[in-house]
Order: sequence, then C-alpha cells, then structure tokens
Amino acid sequence: MRTSRILIVDDESSLRTALFRAMDRKGFNVITANKIEEAKLLCQGDQSIELALVDMNLPDGDGIELMEHLKAMYPTTEVIILTGHGTIESAVRATQKGAFHFITKPFNMDELLSLVDKALAHKKLSQENLQLRSELHRKFKFENIIGQSEGIKSVLSLVERIADSDSTVLVSGESGTGKELVARAIHYNSPRADQPFVAVNCGAIPSELLESEFFGHVKGAFTGAIANRIGRFELADGGTIFLDEIGDLEPALQVKILRVLQERSFEPVGGTKSIQVNVRVVAATNKDLEEQVLQGKFREDLYYRLNVIPIHVPALRERKADIPLLFAHFIEQFNKTKGRKLTSVTNDATECLVNYQWPGNIRELENLVERIAILKGQGPVDVNDLPVKYRAMTSAMNLHEVSFDLPEDGMDFNTAVDQFENRLILRALEKTGWNRNQAAMLLRLNRTTLVEKIKKKGLRPPGEAELHN
Repeated sequence: MRTSRILIVDDESSLRTALFRAMDRKGFNVITANKIEEAKLLCQGDQSIELALVDMNLPDGDGIELMEHLKAMYPTTEVIILTGHGTIESAVRATQKGAFHFITKPFNMDELLSLVDKALAHKKLSQENLQLRSELHRKFKFENIIGQSEGIKSVLSLVERIADSDSTVLVSGESGTGKELVARAIHYNSPRADQPFVAVNCGAIPSELLESEFFGHVKGAFTGAIANRIGRFELADGGTIFLDEIGDLEPALQVKILRVLQERSFEPVGGTKSIQVNVRVVAATNKDLEEQVLQGKFREDLYYRLNVIPIHVPALRERKADIPLLFAHFIEQFNKTKGRKLTSVTNDATECLVNYQWPGNIRELENLVERIAILKGQGPVDVNDLPVKYRAMTSAMNLHEVSFDLPEDGMDFNTAVDQFENRLILRALEKTGWNRNQAAMLLRLNRTTLVEKIKKKGLRPPGEAELHN
C-alpha cells in the first residue's frame, strides 16, 4: 500500500524538525518547507499530497493562500492549520474555506498525531465515496443498458431526452424487464445525480407499514413507535424516489401520494407539522394502470399525475436481437464475480435462447447465465449446457409457424399427422447431426421411443441406404 505523503510548512526550524521526526516514525513520506514559495516548488512533481500541516503565518504570506493553492492542485488534500493564539479567528476562517481542522501552538504531539490520523481517515472515506459515486455513474450510463433492438433504442433515446428535467415518469413493463435500471439511468444522468436515489417496492411492504415507510412517523404514533423515524420521501429530498410496483398501492395511500405530487409536502404518521420535500418521482408498474382505473382499482387523478412521461420497457421476447448481447454481458459479469472462464455461446445454443419465450425476462436470463457459470465453469456454452426447457425447437419447428392447408375435399387425418411427425423427427435429427440422443432430448422423447419411430418410418440420413443402430 502506498505511504501517505505529508507536507509540513513552518518557519520555525525546531518545530519543523520535531514534526518531521514524529511523522517519519509513523511511516509517512514527509517533505518540509519554511515558506510558501518553497512549498509550491516541492509540490510541482507528479506525487500528490495527502495531508499538509501549514502554519498560518509564514514569511511570504498566510497559510490560507498556500491551502488554496494546494487544493487547486490536489482537490482531495486535507489541510491542518497550525496557529498561534492571536490568529484563531483566521484559522476558523481557514476551516470555513476547506481546512480539515486547526490546532493552536504550543500543542501536544500526541494530540496532533491523533488529528493527522483523523484527517487521513476522512480523506480515505471521501475518496471511497467519490469512487462509489463514479462507479454508480458508470454503471447506469446509457451505454451500460445493453441492447441494439429498436425497442430498447427508443427507450434510451427517451431517457436521454428527459433525464435533465424534473417531470414525473411512469415506467411500465413486465416483471424482470429492467424498469429499475431505467429509473436509475434517469437519476444518474440528471442534475440530481449526486443526491439520493431511494427505491420503495410498494408490493413488498405490508400496507399497514407502507405509510410510515413513505412518510416516517413520530414517537408514540402507534404501538412500537419508540422513536421518530424519517420516511423515504424525506430521505430522497433533493434526489429521486422510485416507487416500484405502484399499481399495488392501497387506495388510501394513493390519496397521500397524490398530495405529495401536488403539494410537495406531507406529515409523518402521528405528526402535525408538514415537511416540504424537493424530489423527482419515478414510478413503475407491471400492470395496465388504465385498465386498473376503469376497474376502479387505481385513482384516475393519480394516474394522470404519474403518467406525465410514460416509458414502456419491452419484454425480452420482443427484443430478440438483444439476447446474444445480454448473454455475453452476463458471461463477462459472472466470469469476474465467480472466477469462471466461459468463452462464448455456440450457434445452436444461441438459436435455442433466441426462440425461448423468456417469461421471466432479463432477470431469468441473468439467473440462467449464473447457473451455467457455476455448473460449467469454462469453455463455450452449448445446447447441452442449457436446462431442458431452454432446448426448444427452432422457430421453424414451432407448430404455430407450420402452414396447414385443408383441401376443399378434406384430407386423411392419420396420414397428415404421420407426415408432420416425420418432419419433426427429421428436423431434430438434422439439427443434431443425426445424433439420436440429442434429437430425443430436443423432442423430449425417450431415446428408445425415438429409435423405434426412426426404424418404423425408415428414416435415414441423406445418401445413406439405411440408418444403423
């Protein structure tokens, strides 16, 4: 781990030496200067300064000037001001301008060393927070929503256009399509990106607790309310609140949410004082809210308040072109997190994946890749690595795509069924290179049953006189 680099700037040589020795014994990389210009010269290299101990009164200026120069060069540098009793007012001014703390001379060395440790810990925490925010921004940038289909391109285009507004958004789509990912993309690409993103699943929290979850409560509001509690709307102040599965909201709470949207204020449960909030509301639902309104299950006025900007996220079966991209993305993800070495997906496996209907959408696809990553571990993913239900016949083999012509004078039913069965078996055999085990798996037949049918029907590969056992 890299040693922290500390700059000491003081014109008293004895104090400067004592500080150098104390910091050196702690294992820090220490540099010293006796005036501002010397300190500036020492800071011209590539190495950053983690912490600076700066005397307020220096021969060629005051410590605040040097602090501002250091922070311009290294914004995360922490500064501790060393000051005499007569300049405490100036030291306070320095802390208001960004100094971590100040300490008056003469000081106890142990006290200063404790302050140094706190300053470096604060710097580390600040850097971790910056890194976390940076990772969140990267994670939810537009290009990290995987897809090239027209449906997902349309969603991304709309998100990009509305991100910098404060308008309420209603995201619709089936469960598992990535509605929360869209909500986060809106937030982290908006002017509110550095403020909280607070998610509430309206369908996962019991209705009797949901009001307190939304708005908080005051001590004694109900049995078990032993202290005041801040609600999600207040926690999201300045940022975005994501109301997932808003269609599951009870009618009484629909009224309260409507009021927050209209007035931007609410009262905690058991409280009488209104709390004003500045939040952007993004709601999501897997239900048809217009139908819910017609059935009297959802308030019409709330629906129109929420549906200012509607975004519909298409189901995965409606964006088949994205399935290989998503599969590859999750392979890369689980290779990293699970320490696996999956390399690719074969054409046959891709065909199965593309023709599967994906009732669980992207969430189901992610779970499938995780399962394969754990069980297979490395190499290309082939048809046999897929669970049975994913080994569906290709779209050309699906019944609903087979053309049935019924002549005016009718047809022999048994002959037609037999011919169709022949076609299915032949296609399965052709697809598997006439491997009867794999063909039986595709058709979900016992191998012996398939072999008997092949014999009975006299089916054989092109160019062969007969199919041997």
